[in-house]
Amino acid sequence: MKQFKVLLVDDEVHILNFLQTKLKVSGYDVLTARSGNEALEQAQGQEPDMIVLDIVMPKMDGFETLKQLHTLSSAPVIVLSARGTDADKIKGLSLGADDYLPKPFNPDELVARIEAIRRRLSPSGNRKIPEPLVLPGLNVDFSKRLVIVRGEQVALARIEWLLLSELGRNAGRFMEYGDILTRVWGPEYRNDIQILRTWISRLRNKIEEDPANPKIIRTIPKIGYIIDSPSTAGTCPSI
Repeated sequence: MKQFKVLLVDDEVHILNFLQTKLKVSGYDVLTARSGNEALEQAQGQEPDMIVLDIVMPKMDGFETLKQLHTLSSAPVIVLSARGTDADKIKGLSLGADDYLPKPFNPDELVARIEAIRRRLSPSGNRKIPEPLVLPGLNVDFSKRLVIVRGEQVALARIEWLLLSELGRNAGRFMEYGDILTRVWGPEYRNDIQILRTWISRLRNKIEEDPANPKIIRTIPKIGYIIDSPSTAGTCPSI
């Protein structure tokens, strides 16, 4: 069976060597890159299944590398940063990172986060595919992974699609923050509301006519989010 391939990107050789050994022992095929340009070459030529990317690098930093990676690869990205600020975390997530881990970190936690993302990439088995969702300005065919927004097809990132799928299959029922986080990211993330809000914002920017005044994905203050069912769209749900 093909090994899951992880690309590690960091300009510090000792960190690369340590993480490479740790991931190989955990059963992964590991590639390494010491710069943004080398990461782009590896991503294009080796097609990794996941990328672990340091932010603080000379010349091309991790943020610029992340932008360019998305033009070459659909692999999920875990961002690492020694700065560990909320601003860096939000910026990384807004640029499309799937997860963010501040340095210093426990290498076992990195492996756990890789495993969590890997589970999300796995087929969902016999889970029933919901019926198409048809709302004013939005048409979603879950079987074809097709999203039409005001007559135009829209491409969603993987996390955006998973969020829309979970909210759509539960249309008409509000979903609590922790429930959404558990279903989309895994139980390890059920308290990370910031990552959820960031990705909801990205999704709204693609499907809402006015993201600042959302009509499709509505916030239930201090609880979670809801997509109204087609029969109740535009009305207030009973909670």
